[in-house]
Amino acid sequence: MDALTLIRETFAPLPGKRLLDIGCGPGTLAKRLVADGAAVTGIDPGAAALETARAAVPGARFEAASAEALPFPVAHFDGAVMFNALHHVPDPAAALAEAARVLVPGGLLVVVEPLAEGSFFDALRPIEDETAVRAAAQDAIAAALDAGALLCRQDVTVMRRESFVSLDAFLARVSAVDAARLATIEARRPVVEAAFHEAAEREADGRYALVQPLRIQVLQPA
Repeated sequence: MDALTLIRETFAPLPGKRLLDIGCGPGTLAKRLVADGAAVTGIDPGAAALETARAAVPGARFEAASAEALPFPVAHFDGAVMFNALHHVPDPAAALAEAARVLVPGGLLVVVEPLAEGSFFDALRPIEDETAVRAAAQDAIAAALDAGALLCRQDVTVMRRESFVSLDAFLARVSAVDAARLATIEARRPVVEAAFHEAAEREADGRYALVQPLRIQVLQPA
């Protein structure tokens, strides 16, 4: 099972379901959910990402906002998703509380987070070491569960495997997420290249494969 399949199953049936995509980026997830019939609203603090999302998914609504201060009333959505987003939030605990606030009673929040392990993480680490922020995201979820603010309905870890034709293809992929990484890549190119080749598995067709463990938690406000 992959993350998208689990998200679809969690919110099924999707037609008419009001879903909030927190940290929507360029609208990749929103596009898939809209195609399945969901009424999707995406929020992101990045103007460029929102511009791309609006062009790519005209059937969704997108607003500029931070995860810690959602511009929506209480009980406004049937469900919410944070896909590879929580570790980018300065205050993940506040983001979880805000997501819970805007859900209807019984609504679910799906949090998909990369763990600080795996060959993809090892290849990325010289460019941006996310060890601390990924741990902070997991700690925030654990604290909310321990406090009884959230209940965990499902907790699985899946392995996302990506393959790249070359080092440059990998660098294009990770810099598309954050253009600020380009300066680090240029400054540390030999170290970045060495880490990539050490971490990657060479496939039969000559491509390079990297694996990233993703922890997926389906959470319900208590």
